[in-house]
Amino acid sequence: MSDHLVAAEHEDWQLFLRKARANRSFQAGALITLLIVAMAAVSLVWTPYDVGKLSIPDRLQGPSWSHWFGTDHFGRDILSMIMEGSRNSIAVALIAVGVGIVIGVPLGCWAAAKRGWVDEVFMRTSDIIFAFPALLSAVMITAIFGPGAVNAIIAIGIFNIPVFARVARGAALSLWPREFILAARASGKGPARITAEHILPNIANLLLVQGTIQFSLGILAEAALSYVGLGAQPPATSWGRMLSEAQTMMAIAPQMAIAPGIAIIVTVLGLNLLGDGLRDVLDPRLRRER
Repeated sequence: MSDHLVAAEHEDWQLFLRKARANRSFQAGALITLLIVAMAAVSLVWTPYDVGKLSIPDRLQGPSWSHWFGTDHFGRDILSMIMEGSRNSIAVALIAVGVGIVIGVPLGCWAAAKRGWVDEVFMRTSDIIFAFPALLSAVMITAIFGPGAVNAIIAIGIFNIPVFARVARGAALSLWPREFILAARASGKGPARITAEHILPNIANLLLVQGTIQFSLGILAEAALSYVGLGAQPPATSWGRMLSEAQTMMAIAPQMAIAPGIAIIVTVLGLNLLGDGLRDVLDPRLRRER
């Protein structure tokens, strides 16, 4: 890498840090997201109590020093369940978003590069998929293939594919007529090489912002699927299933619903703030085209 490119990358990084420090939405979203991810990471090695161990004498206790969020109808510590549930929710949403990016982005870039009948087939297929609400499609897929975390990932991931494909296609189409792309074509580079070397680096920021948005929607979709019994199955813990189990206990143990509800709200809020902050910080008008 030449000294000019190194200096340009360093200047871009310094600009990003300055804008990030000045953007409260980005800071708040990043802090909340990091705390949720840290909680999920800690749950891999430690939770205050074993969520698989029942303790009937301690059932339906309110918040206390021993159980900060209280206990459920089986005597399990709700805080420990929230911690473990965060791990499952993040894993499902993250992998589903990854599926959308890995499959959708190449499809969108391919459609933008080929145009013609390829682009037309892609657009009509996307229209068909978008004709069904995302959650309804996920429920249908998991109902056909059976409940479970893997099928939930597949269901959410399938809907993410056309989302990322359309974003990539739209962004790529706006770049193909640009001068630096025409110069690359004149130098003998093919569509695949131009996409890899010029298109993708210039739409990466847009894809990153879209990824945070789809991540938050993935958290909600996983919780909804688990709520209706089509997500992660016992003994795995899920925020959505915690809400489902709490609906008959609202009158005597509201903490069973309040704790996972707040966890979902805070996580989605943090990711949305992070996405809004990234959209402001990664202003495409201030980026360098490579």
